[in-house]
Amino acid sequence: MPKFDETLTMLKDLTDAKGIPGNEHEPREVMKKYITPYADEVETDGLGSLIAKKSGNENGPKIMIAGHLDEVGFMVTQIDDKGFLRFQTVGGWWSQVMLAQRVTVVTSKGDITGVIGSKPPHILSAEARKKPVDIKDMFIDIGASSREEAAEWGVRPGDMAVPYFEFTVMNNDKMLLAKAWDNRIGCAIAIDVLKNLQNEKHDNVVYGVATVQEEVGLRGAKTASNKIQPDISIAVDVGIAGDTPGISKKEAMSKMGDGPQIILYDASMVSHKGLRDLVTNVADELNIPYQFDAIPGGGTDAGSTHLAGEGAPSLAITIATRYIHSHAGILHRDDFENAVKLITEVVKRLDRETVDKITFD
Repeated sequence: MPKFDETLTMLKDLTDAKGIPGNEHEPREVMKKYITPYADEVETDGLGSLIAKKSGNENGPKIMIAGHLDEVGFMVTQIDDKGFLRFQTVGGWWSQVMLAQRVTVVTSKGDITGVIGSKPPHILSAEARKKPVDIKDMFIDIGASSREEAAEWGVRPGDMAVPYFEFTVMNNDKMLLAKAWDNRIGCAIAIDVLKNLQNEKHDNVVYGVATVQEEVGLRGAKTASNKIQPDISIAVDVGIAGDTPGISKKEAMSKMGDGPQIILYDASMVSHKGLRDLVTNVADELNIPYQFDAIPGGGTDAGSTHLAGEGAPSLAITIATRYIHSHAGILHRDDFENAVKLITEVVKRLDRETVDKITFD
């Protein structure tokens, strides 16, 4: 087992925290703990997004670095008379990654372990084995014998159920396995960018932001950016790793370990060309590896932040991650560290003149 350094401890604390959209209290407290030492002030907006402000020049442009706190998960909608829980997915799920997976149901009386039930193959017809189970027919088994017993344990409709998985450093210790990389890795990047700027000159005001409810429509990014009114926004999130069996280069171009992804286009935003050029020029100057990608079927918080106020040049920088929107994903530590380094160096160059040139040229 590798020795846990400060970074691995932070990543474990962030990813082990439980927080689906609308229930982000626990990861927000972890985020607050880690980012407060590097911020001049920390506050939340009305929806619950955390905003950490660090001033280099109070009259300089406002730079927003945003990851999101929420992870995909489930919400209990009903308890049947035998004590099984029916649920609603919160965020995008593919049914084939859900059956027989362990979850944690978070109640007012404490956490309860459950599993998404599945039929044994022995009783399935050949035809049924080939057919995916509809999510609406799934249930969570918490070992209760009745509705009353589940209620006694504190389970109520509206409680969240979170994928269970412990943070794990793999045999190749650059490969990190955990739930909720989408998007606690973005939160970690925001923390470390502020940390890197502690003793650096930056002619601007930097906001390290952890937004809520990204997975259900980029909602916290709307409220946080309305509060901040950024001049420049960078969303940090996960992207698709193309270096896995069954994924073609047409579907995803990036490889883990080859640098952060510069997103050219996604379903929520056309990336701002001037900001994109600045970021890649800085990376080229400093020999920081990066990759280009496009995500036609998804979006990031930049889809909301670029529409704040009169509009803010925005870009998504993402980390190629395997198996996102499932119980566990894998990413490469070098990509995380290179993203932090790149964004730190970009922020140091974003003075008023540079921001105006990006915005108005």
